[in-house]
Amino acid sequence: MAKLLRDRKVLGGLIAALLLSACVTINVYFPAAQAQEAAKEFVDKVIGPADRNAPPPAPNKDEQNTEKKPPSLSLLSLIISDAQAQSAPDITIRTPAIQAIQARMAERFSSALQPSFDAGALGFGKDGLISVRNATNIALKDRVAVNQAVADDNRDRNAVYREISVANGHAEWESQIRETFAKQWIASAHKGWWHQDSSGAWKQK
Repeated sequence: MAKLLRDRKVLGGLIAALLLSACVTINVYFPAAQAQEAAKEFVDKVIGPADRNAPPPAPNKDEQNTEKKPPSLSLLSLIISDAQAQSAPDITIRTPAIQAIQARMAERFSSALQPSFDAGALGFGKDGLISVRNATNIALKDRVAVNQAVADDNRDRNAVYREISVANGHAEWESQIRETFAKQWIASAHKGWWHQDSSGAWKQK
């Protein structure tokens, strides 16, 4: 009888460990599609969509793989419903801190950055930041102000990628949030604007 009780305790411990591991697996995968939608909403409010009917950029194969649900476990299904196991977390960008950064970026873009994008002086980097591509296209009297605006905007960009990942409870997602936004800045860029491809070469949209 004592041996049977010990065996049951061991089995119970194994089941608890298995369920805990399975729950962690379900809740930590990066929701690429939701992040993409959030990035498009954020970017379009900052720069305005180039084409409101344009589809968002397709996630790469690695991102698609991360969206696949984890393998189902029959034991887990007895306790957690399939709907719960398959549900994807939302990505929020509507915290006061994120919205404050977004408002600053939108005001700065329209007043100080967009003219230099239109002139071909600035471009979207592959790292999700803004780069000075051709300073000669900026009037000499405006260069100090534009350089300062670029520095301020890149500071806000770094801050918002970090803030979004933290606000959603996964600081480890920061690099994936940055990558998603980097693609969306390029996807939403207006015709004639410059951007870097994956190799770092400049291309005009």
